[in-house]
Amino acid sequence: MKKEMKHGFKKLGVIVNTAKQNASSAVKELLYAAKKYGMQIFLEKSSADFLGEKNAIPFSKMLKVIDLLISIGGDGTVLRVARELNGKNIPILGINIGGLGFLTSVSEKEIRKSLLNLSRGEYRLSHRSVLNIVHKNKNTGVIKNYRALNDAVIGRESASRMLTLEVSVNRTVVTSYRCDGIIISTPTGSTGHSLSAGGPILPPETDVFVLTLICPHTLSWRPLVISDCNEIIVKAVSNAPQRLTIDGQVGDVVAEGDEIFFTRSPKGVSFVHMPDYSYFDVLRRKLNWSVSNSRV
Repeated sequence: MKKEMKHGFKKLGVIVNTAKQNASSAVKELLYAAKKYGMQIFLEKSSADFLGEKNAIPFSKMLKVIDLLISIGGDGTVLRVARELNGKNIPILGINIGGLGFLTSVSEKEIRKSLLNLSRGEYRLSHRSVLNIVHKNKNTGVIKNYRALNDAVIGRESASRMLTLEVSVNRTVVTSYRCDGIIISTPTGSTGHSLSAGGPILPPETDVFVLTLICPHTLSWRPLVISDCNEIIVKAVSNAPQRLTIDGQVGDVVAEGDEIFFTRSPKGVSFVHMPDYSYFDVLRRKLNWSVSNSRV
């Protein structure tokens, strides 16, 4: 992660999860700080309607004028914003008014200080890899494309039948798994669904993917870490009802014989952090890791 001192941000796009309890107060604090530090705010329609503001701007037009996109909510809001950016080179700042918040590094009480830093060009950029996913339907020939910042999950839709999934790397078959599903995760997503299924924690700058099974029917299985310069292919062998889910938000039904291809996208996502941000500090706080008394 590089410390950037080149320029301050002046034009800020704002996306708000209006369902969050503190959304209104967080946005008002942001608007106050932006005005104080000479920044221009652009609100997309749902956020503007929520605040009773009339100066809404369509999201597509917003992306043409802003130099920073601010997500106010939780990690789910950040994932949605990253997907809607669709590879555009606009960094994201996540303000956390949600739950755990691995992707949202600024709290509501830190908004004013953070905008001062941004106006001065005092921030760090963290560049994250993104999964490019191609779902090829065997029967219809339809091809669907997705981008995932966190992960892609192929899981069963029925509680009664196990899946059989064949995994290949660069067209070489690795093995077939009998399981409830498989998670293909980026380093950013390694603290999400993959972690809860027994996968490793990967620092964000690591150039790898991790394959983690959900309830595998074997005692010899271990998570598989693969360089992200490789292509991973997962084929649905069984005819059990199953589904592809991207970042826990979008996806499609997977049929027997379908193949899903996973590669690293040439266009990633950049996050803005404050100068004192530390990924390992975040891990320690969020996962309640302890430190020795000599370090307290």
